[in-house]
Amino acid sequence: MSQVEEVEERSAPQGRTTLRAWLGVVTVAIGTFTVVTSEMLPVGLLTPMSDSLKVTEGVAGLTLTITGLVAAVSSPLLTSALSRFDRRIVLCALMAVLLIGNLGAAWSPNFGVMVAARVLVGIGMGGVWAIAASIAVRLVPPNSVGTATTLVFSGIAVASVLGIPAGAFVGALAGWRAAFVVAAVLALLVLLAMAVLLPKLPAEGTVQLGGVMRLFGNPQVRTGLIVVAFLVTGHFAAYTYVRPVLEDVSRVSAGMIGTLLLVYGIAGVAGNFISGAGAGRSPRKTLLVISVVMAATVLLLPVVGGAPWVAGALMAVWGLTYGGVSVSTQTWILAASPDAREAASSLFVGVFNGAIALGALLGGQAADGIGITSAMWVGGGLALAALVATAVGRAPTTGPL
Repeated sequence: MSQVEEVEERSAPQGRTTLRAWLGVVTVAIGTFTVVTSEMLPVGLLTPMSDSLKVTEGVAGLTLTITGLVAAVSSPLLTSALSRFDRRIVLCALMAVLLIGNLGAAWSPNFGVMVAARVLVGIGMGGVWAIAASIAVRLVPPNSVGTATTLVFSGIAVASVLGIPAGAFVGALAGWRAAFVVAAVLALLVLLAMAVLLPKLPAEGTVQLGGVMRLFGNPQVRTGLIVVAFLVTGHFAAYTYVRPVLEDVSRVSAGMIGTLLLVYGIAGVAGNFISGAGAGRSPRKTLLVISVVMAATVLLLPVVGGAPWVAGALMAVWGLTYGGVSVSTQTWILAASPDAREAASSLFVGVFNGAIALGALLGGQAADGIGITSAMWVGGGLALAALVATAVGRAPTTGPL
């Protein structure tokens, strides 16, 4: 048994899981939902944001790029720098940073203030996601760790597919700034719940930044991170600009945009659980299916998506496939590094968010330089690259849970 496993075994509660323990797990899951939703809100609000802040849609998409870059850098740094502090206090502090960032975004009178606010969102988001991934083992007994960890991960996956349409609906009803206010209120509620429901989680050793970086030497981890980079970059190159694409290709109204994104989100929630079960048996096979179907869907949308019902069907398939990306890739990474879960999670979060930033940037460059539908071609091509990397790279045989 490794030193990390021994620490986890000593820190895990023994016996039956109490109601308060499960409420703590649910709170952490809602926390991951909140941070990822906060990060991705601009996707469903891109058009009204760009109009209000007097920038192009490509420039407005940089609000996602900035947050992703900050989260990518801050995740491994915060995991290492804050490893000596009680995890409950750290999570509450990071949720407070997220709260301030969302309020700043809601208030922002110009693009410069929005950028500063999105930097704060990136700091809070990167730290919470990385730490939350290793919290479940300290809240429940060993026989419940698998279920608790899956629940925490589901907050990330559900936010990836449901948080954006929810923000779009709020924006359509009350304006885009109201969506950020709602995210700030949710962050405040989660902060209070964490303070009340989470037990003291004192530091258990330190996580050295060098140890995190050495995980790149593991060929299974390295392949998994490459797959994450291609899939997530491709998805966000396309999805960041899906609203203007649907407006241009399908000629749908703002209200219908919200409906199509909701269809995508509901399908994505189903995809999370379907892919989670599949990845537990074979991460490689699950990601092969995800890559090929996502590539086909993204490439077909600007070609055959002229009718709203066709666009809706394609959005549902897209949601079903991308809904499984976070749980499948995180399953891959954890299975490839069972003795260094927190370090691997911080590295995963860094690459994932770097890919979000790069995808939004590439999509924006294509949209502004060539045309809005070209973002779809970039996304589809990168999904095909993920297919190749998944097929030829080193992979764990089964999931970790």
